[in-house]
Parts: sequence; structure tokens; C-alpha cells
Amino acid sequence: YKQTEVKNTVQLVLDTITDALLEGKSIELRNFGVFKVKVRKPRQGRNPRTGETVPVPSRKVAVFKPGLELKERLK
Repeated sequence: YKQTEVKNTVQLVLDTITDALLEGKSIELRNFGVFKVKVRKPRQGRNPRTGETVPVPSRKVAVFKPGLELKERLK
């Protein structure tokens, strides 16, 4: 395979995962893991310079949970 073909294929896979996450879906890659979106709750943070408490709004973050086979192979 040409390097550009491999690069385009990998980019297409990553773009597909990103699009699914943006739609709120989760992606499971068998024996590898699961990508999903998690909503973090709003909380009180602290400005490290002044010590003042500031509100931190809720937000969405992408998370990855490794599958069993990946966990076993990494041991």
C-alpha cells in the first residue's frame, strides 16, 4: 500500500469516530475498547493565583475505556 492510501484510510476512520462522538453515540472496537462522550457535572473551581472560587460549567469530554483483551496484553 502507498503511504498516502494508509494515511487517508486512518484519517477516515478517525473522522468517523469523531463524527459519531459529536452525535452522542459510542463506538466499540471489539477487543480494543470503547470511545464515548461523558458529561462532566458543573462544579466549583479555584483560581490558583488568587484563591478565589469560580464556577466551572458542565461540559462534554471524550473518554476511552480499554477492552479486556487490550488490558490483558498491556499487563
